[in-house]
Parts: sequence; structure tokens; C-alpha cells
Amino acid sequence: MANEVSLFQQAVPDYAKEAQLDDMTKALGGNTGLKRISIRGKRFRLVVNGEEITKSNADAMNVVVVNGTRYVSRKFYAGAYVPGEAAPPDCWSNDGEKPDASIKTPQHSNCQDCPMNIKGSGQGDSRACRFEKRLAVVLADDVGGSVYQLLLPSKSYFGKSDNTNAMPFEQYAKYVASQGYNINMIATEMKMDEDSDQPKLTFRAVGFLTREQWEIAKQQGSSTEAKQAVVMTAYDTDKAKPKLAAPVSEKTEESEPQEQTETSVPEPTKRSKKANSEPTPKPDLASIMGQWATDD
Repeated sequence: MANEVSLFQQAVPDYAKEAQLDDMTKALGGNTGLKRISIRGKRFRLVVNGEEITKSNADAMNVVVVNGTRYVSRKFYAGAYVPGEAAPPDCWSNDGEKPDASIKTPQHSNCQDCPMNIKGSGQGDSRACRFEKRLAVVLADDVGGSVYQLLLPSKSYFGKSDNTNAMPFEQYAKYVASQGYNINMIATEMKMDEDSDQPKLTFRAVGFLTREQWEIAKQQGSSTEAKQAVVMTAYDTDKAKPKLAAPVSEKTEESEPQEQTETSVPEPTKRSKKANSEPTPKPDLASIMGQWATDD
């Protein structure tokens, strides 16, 4: 290994310094650079490879949703709550219909008839097996930058709101589609719901991307990072997230906190597909991380 290591300690060609990892290298090297936006504790937190890097004091964040599946996944923890312990779920499903094929001892042959899917199997009237929506997002002011995984607990995904400026994600996505637009054309504000005891997000549209930004967003959605972000695997664990007991109330879901939008913005209306502004220059790392506060 000494020879291989010494190679990278020698003079590196300029083109190699400027190049970024391509999809093939990332696929062959495994998912070693997963970045995630967590909402644990009702704070936006940047998590890289399971380690919390920093957190934000802001109650809202603008992103662009670049990938997601039509399925709502499920996951079940059989063990007791152990703060700081990282472990994969004991059973999970990517399509919400049947346990993943990699699970050696599934709770049931299908999710619908599973005893962990019965109300009351968790705390109170909740289900022990939790729903979760997986998305891949980029920061709205850095569309060509890092792709982040965003996990939405059921209360941030399901439900209905009379306020189109503060909708759960499923309603929000349907609303955008009903206006005739793709969700990756739009900057989406996700905001913490201050009235919720547990982490919960609501969503609203805050602006269209330029044509150039939209083209980049589409490319981001096809990237390896985006595809990995929306699929759960046996190694998809969060070192910064404690393991939960099986009877977990949906009110205490420990997936990332979601936001709620409180400010008003006009509903998206039909308009010219032409971009309404010039693409913003790509910010440097310092400006990107400026969104994240490091204080406790």
C-alpha cells in the first residue's frame, strides 16, 4: 500500500486537481460521501457519512428537489432506544409493500398485513413500523453543488393543509404538478413547524429556476448521489442518530425534522417557461457553509 499512497503524495497534475469524482468511481468506491440534511431536534443539520458537521439556526431552508421515488418507504426497529448507537433497522421496505430482499428475518411477507403495521403496535395508536419519504435535494443557491439526502417522517409527508404556503410534502408535490410544472423547476422552501412538538416540515414554492439552473438540476437528479439518496440499503445508517425502540409513536419519529412555511407567497400561476433571471454564479465553499451556524 505504501507505493499507492506515495503516488498521491507526489505532484498531482492540474487536471486531476480540478476534476471531481465521476459516477463510475463513486459507484465502484461505494457510498462513501453521503451527505444528508437532518432535522433532528427541530434544527437543520448537515450530516456527512453519519457524522454531524454543523447545524443552522435558521428555521427555513430553500432547496431544489432533484430526485425521489413514488414509493413511501418503511422501517422498523426491534431494539430498545440506545442514545448514540448506530444500527440499521431490523426490517425495512423501499417500496412500502414488501420487506427488502436482503432482510434475513422479515416481520411479515408483506407490509400491509404485517403486525407492526397495525395501529397500536407502537406507542398509543401509532404503528411500530414507520413511514418515511426519501428525497434528494440541492441547495437552491448552489444547484450545481452537493446533493443531499432528505428523510421526511410521515407527519412531514402526509396530511392536508388549507394554507398553500405551508403544506406537507405530498400535498405540495401534487399542488406543483397541478399547476403544470415539474418540481425540479422550482426553488422550494422547507420550514420548521413551530407549532409541532416534534420535528416537522412544511413546504412552499418560492421561485422558478432559470433555464440553465433547471438543466443542472436535471443532471443532478440523474447522478449517483441522487439515486443512492432515495434508496435504503443495509448500510444506510446514521452514526449520529440513536436507534429507536419498536414501539415508536409517529409523534416521536426520529427521522430528520421537517419544516413548516409561515410566510406568504403567491400561488404559482401559469407563466412563460422562460427563465426569469440569469443563473447565479456558483458560490464558494465559505458562502455555502455560511448557511450553517456552528453554535450550539
